[in-house]
Amino acid sequence: MFDPTYPPTNALIESAPMRAQFNGLKDLIDNVSGISQAEVFSITTLPPGQQAQASVVVVNGTLRFAFEIPQGHRGSDGSDGSQGPSGNDGMPGAQGNDGPPGEVTNAQLASAIATASTNSNAVNLLGLTVSDPPTQAEVQAVASKLDELIAALRR
Repeated sequence: MFDPTYPPTNALIESAPMRAQFNGLKDLIDNVSGISQAEVFSITTLPPGQQAQASVVVVNGTLRFAFEIPQGHRGSDGSDGSQGPSGNDGMPGAQGNDGPPGEVTNAQLASAIATASTNSNAVNLLGLTVSDPPTQAEVQAVASKLDELIAALRR
């Protein structure tokens, strides 16, 4: 059997122990020549920053490798890619429905209010002095003028 610690430093060499060393090495070499295949037995991921490791054993003429490999540190984000080519425009879609009316500005509102009272310009003032108590004719005159005003204000 091979002993990697023999001979010790500065020792005198003897033939029998040296012969055993050489025979032990030969046995190891003979075992290696019987290898018929190799396989990766395992791969383990280690945290970033740890040392990678590998080991190998011979089992029934097969080299079996085991690897321990650290993850890399997260890199920085890359730059944005270039703009891709533009596609062809498709056919226009159907006309959509009208949306809700937009907001009215203060100027538009003031203009509309300024002309709204002209609808009632054709209705003359009543010019009636009502007695106390009012007569039926006076009440009827007020009702008739009110009807005339309502009709003028309708659009």
